[in-house]
Amino acid sequence: MSKQKANTDSEAAHAVAAEIRVVVGKLTRRLREQTQLGDYTYSQLKVLVRLEESPATVTTLAREEGIRSQSMGEIVAALKTAGLVSGAPDPNDGRQTLLSLTDACRDLMKRTRAAKEDWLFQTIQTRFEPVELAQLADSIAILKRLIA
Repeated sequence: MSKQKANTDSEAAHAVAAEIRVVVGKLTRRLREQTQLGDYTYSQLKVLVRLEESPATVTTLAREEGIRSQSMGEIVAALKTAGLVSGAPDPNDGRQTLLSLTDACRDLMKRTRAAKEDWLFQTIQTRFEPVELAQLADSIAILKRLIA
């Protein structure tokens, strides 16, 4: 491959990267607009997603997020107060508290995701022709490779 072609390919890849960042950011904001999650911070929402994957201790959450345990303790305390997180003794170490989502939180997350998917469904159904829907579906596989 010639140096000029490599530079052109590199410039094209850079332009696509910038465009993807902008489009994904806008899509994320539009999806957030479809739900009423309350006044939770980004850090609090990240903790909820982690706890949805599996229960964890404050120490484990802090390590995963790269913050101090005291800071994570404050985040968790706010989530407990809101009724989204509960704690129970860790069966492997009774000195630790294993945190998990409450049923109310799981229900909230389910409703939130349903609202986002409904907006996507309605938007796709009303704005795209069948051939565009197929193109959109094909692009999903490509995007999955991007994040793999």
